[in-house]
Amino acid sequence: MVSVKAKKLAPTDGMLSRHAAAPSASGWADAARASARARLSTVGAPQRRDEYWSFTNPTGFVSNEPAVSTPLAADEAASFADADALVLTFVDGVFDPAQSGDLAGEGLEIQTLADALSTDIHWAKDVFGVLEEAGQNPVPRELTMLNTAVATEGFVLRATQVVARPVRFNYVQTSATSDAVMRNLVKVDAGASLTILESGTIAARCNTVFEIDIADDGALHHVRTQGRDHDRQVFTAMFARLGARSTYKSFTLAMNGVLTRNEQVVEFTGDDAAAHVAGTCMGEGDFHNDDTVFVTHDAVNCESRQVFKKVLKSGATGVFQGKILVKKGAQKTDGYQISQGLLLDDEVNFLAKPELEIYADDVICSHGSTSGGLDETGLFYLLSRGVPRAAAQNMLVIAFMDEAVQEIADEAIADDVRGRIAGWLDRHSAG
Repeated sequence: MVSVKAKKLAPTDGMLSRHAAAPSASGWADAARASARARLSTVGAPQRRDEYWSFTNPTGFVSNEPAVSTPLAADEAASFADADALVLTFVDGVFDPAQSGDLAGEGLEIQTLADALSTDIHWAKDVFGVLEEAGQNPVPRELTMLNTAVATEGFVLRATQVVARPVRFNYVQTSATSDAVMRNLVKVDAGASLTILESGTIAARCNTVFEIDIADDGALHHVRTQGRDHDRQVFTAMFARLGARSTYKSFTLAMNGVLTRNEQVVEFTGDDAAAHVAGTCMGEGDFHNDDTVFVTHDAVNCESRQVFKKVLKSGATGVFQGKILVKKGAQKTDGYQISQGLLLDDEVNFLAKPELEIYADDVICSHGSTSGGLDETGLFYLLSRGVPRAAAQNMLVIAFMDEAVQEIADEAIADDVRGRIAGWLDRHSAG
């Protein structure tokens, strides 16, 4: 008889072997990897019976081989291609210097993850695996432990002042069986700011983690569009630690995808900080999109916003799991959470699990989740004005999603995202 423990550990054992990381040549990096391996061996692979995996089957993320995902032929420019940005191109999850810009920027220190982890004395020691490990309580996040243990591709970024040019991660998939594990570390110094853009399909399957440390009065803006290739399997996680008066804003647009799970773990450690996490997705058929967010307020007078909109049709599934934890002493907290599903037919599923856990008495916290079809009154109005039905439906979908898009601070980037939404709707008419 196979023991429960052995049966649980088998999937991650295979992944650890598949992505075995070479020694990093620095004791602190190897210690962080060893810690992650030890923690993973204790908790094992995620399973459907786990509370925060009950809506999403994690098997595809831990199987020894990824499912085949044939890359979609490019028929439109990459997102943010017009932005004046420092471009970092990854092909099937591997950095390609030939398609990237110079690794330099005013107010920006940048180097590969491998180089940073090979340095004896580096600020990354206080971030690599540290934020990930802190984010394991109270919910184990096994796939992020796996990432810490094996990731070798990625970048280490440090903003030392206000960085005018965004850094754009440009992902290109060429192999139908590519399997990428990437880790990026970001440090924003006091008073500094940085914008990070992500676009494209990383690989047939990917496991990507960001650890982000924002010092007092710092700001990090993050916007990503996840590529249109439908058969891909995507797992991402972002761990953000916020200092006093700091700002963290993250937005994700997901189009298509047979299996996508985006996690956000945000911790307020300084007073008067703000974190806005938002996302929209559009999918049909065997599309499955899961946004799981955990925000911890452990400081005074901090604001958090979670805004998620999902447009679903023809059997698609959308999942939102969001929690706001307000610790004792975190007075004057302002926490807002909304998740909404727009159901374009009767064959879709929208599953939501909003949570509040509050141990302070002077707070304003709210959460809400709704689902339903198109606004019939609005549709009738548009039709009565001569707007064709398909165009009228698309206009209502765009209006529905725009509350989330408005969380993007840069209007030019927001307009790029709106263009992607309109393009998807043109290809997948709501009619």
